[in-house]
Amino acid sequence: MVERLWRSVKYEEVYLKAYSSVTDAKKQLSAYFEFYNLKRPHSSIAKMTLNEFYYDQLPQQNKVA
Repeated sequence: MVERLWRSVKYEEVYLKAYSSVTDAKKQLSAYFEFYNLKRPHSSIAKMTLNEFYYDQLPQQNKVA
């Protein structure tokens, strides 16, 4: 699983950009991970985002009124 993540990071972000500094790289990688978790659909989980998949797997909590 981690190998797939790093492959995506390298081919979708790192290899496509020329970062001007370490600070710039950290900023842009942070934005990429936000995209990867919140907006990018993943084929292995029925085109859901990781965020959607995670919250769909949590047990439903009973709300007390």
